[in-house]
Amino acid sequence: MSAADQSLPVSLWRDRPFRRFWAGQSISQFGDRITELALPLTAVGALHASASQVALLTALIWTPNLLALVLGAWVDHCVHKRRLMVLADLVRAAALLSLPASYLLGAVTLGQLYVVALLTGAAGLLFNTAYPPFFAHLVPRSSYVDANSKLSAGRSASYVAGPAIGGALVQALTAPVAVAVDALTFMASAALVGRVSIGEPPVAHDQAAASLLRRIREGLGFVTRHPVLRASLGCAATVNFFTFVAGSGLIVLFASRNLGLTAGAIGFAFGIGASGSLVGAVVAPKFSRRLGVGRSIVVGAVLFPAPIAVAAAAGGPLWARAGALAVAEFLSGVGVMLFDVNLNSLQANVIPDGMRSRVAGAYSTINYGLRPVGAVLGGFLATLIGLRATLLIGAVGGALSPLWLLPSPIPRIRSLDADQAAAPESDSDARPRTTTAPSVQPAARGKVFRDRRETG
Repeated sequence: MSAADQSLPVSLWRDRPFRRFWAGQSISQFGDRITELALPLTAVGALHASASQVALLTALIWTPNLLALVLGAWVDHCVHKRRLMVLADLVRAAALLSLPASYLLGAVTLGQLYVVALLTGAAGLLFNTAYPPFFAHLVPRSSYVDANSKLSAGRSASYVAGPAIGGALVQALTAPVAVAVDALTFMASAALVGRVSIGEPPVAHDQAAASLLRRIREGLGFVTRHPVLRASLGCAATVNFFTFVAGSGLIVLFASRNLGLTAGAIGFAFGIGASGSLVGAVVAPKFSRRLGVGRSIVVGAVLFPAPIAVAAAAGGPLWARAGALAVAEFLSGVGVMLFDVNLNSLQANVIPDGMRSRVAGAYSTINYGLRPVGAVLGGFLATLIGLRATLLIGAVGGALSPLWLLPSPIPRIRSLDADQAAAPESDSDARPRTTTAPSVQPAARGKVFRDRRETG
């Protein structure tokens, strides 16, 4: 019997399938921190890439998300989501292993780096769209928030220790060879996910017969007509847009130029911020029990972007400037975890089996699609009105994102009881055509918390 079928909650640490899944994701998160450092260093150090070429490398990782809506509709049509996740991990491992192999043969090229970035991005998208329906039959409804908390804690811990480990490996092995460590973590994830035995429901007959275009339309219709999903997507997309306007690159530039901080001081402040994410992930379940799931989401939506204003307003002696940046990063880290852990759990509570991948695809297309737009606008504003004003715009705009939530049912939801799951506002395309079941949509690996200031 799967965990989702149990009527009474049990400790997730006593649930062997969840432990395997958590271990695989936590290990692979540390591997991600290595690649995030080693891949651009390979381009710069081994291939002498220009700034624009490195930027293109980053863009290619995100490019497959433009097709997330289509892929989500296709994945919903597939029965064996676990096999797709294992396949995605193995594709990423193979793509990454090609780099150290080529480097040792003296044949690595910039074009190969681009292909690796595109393949890993596409495989990560496949993993993420197959993830929600797989997880739906792994964790019981009563453990949604706890499961998200544990997965987010593992991810946050990788940001505390991962960069140091990655830097040491790059120093000892060279950047291209260090990438092999991340490939091994994907292989570990594939092995652990492949051993998680859960029952995956068959695709309903009318779903199997539906065309891809119809499934895409149904997925979008479900999101736009559902009061919880519509409001949460508007909030998440808004907060991400404005926090990308004030992205970490601009914050680093502001800290260096305007605050006069050294690289060591900036790195220390970001380390404090990573510890804030870890704290937020750990306290999120207790916070939601005291304040309620919906209000925790509202608090997180404000606490995530608003502290950027603390950094933007910093001044005075060196210790005050460095302290302001550290406090801002810490509070933002706590806020993003309160937001993510609770919102991901609430979304899972209202998405039926046959729609999960399509909803994930719709979210990725819209949410991720606005991120590069925000980043471009941030660069334009920084040139036009200055770094400090741009950061303040990002903080204020992001802090207004809960305006999407206030008219919706979300602030009034205290727990994830079944009778609190809101229904779509229309019976047309938004109506699910399969039997509903409890689900959870935790922050998946590969959705990549690649910037500290991203969520959703």
